[in-house]
Amino acid sequence: MVTQTSDVKIMVLRRFSTEEVFKESPVKAKYTGPCDAFEDGQVFHIGANEERVMPDGFCPYAWDVIFRWLVALRSNANFLQWYEEPGVAVTCCPDGLRPVVFKLERVS
Repeated sequence: MVTQTSDVKIMVLRRFSTEEVFKESPVKAKYTGPCDAFEDGQVFHIGANEERVMPDGFCPYAWDVIFRWLVALRSNANFLQWYEEPGVAVTCCPDGLRPVVFKLERVS
């Protein structure tokens, strides 16, 4: 049986700075402000027939988290136990001091 795959759109919903996450940072960081790897509203498209390769310029730590959601959505999974809308997921990168929140959406 061949599984049909779908396109997925990845949108950067919001980048947070440490000050937005914590009143006082729990550790001293070497960086300040929100993540500079992305911009709020930035969009990436992963085509159904494309290899599951990280887009140019994408943060590998964020990609590691997003990848499992991407595979599920491309395979037509839904997360209806969390979202009323089929074909979507919201997740964030693992940077606990300045997370980036992403929305993944199946578009075909």
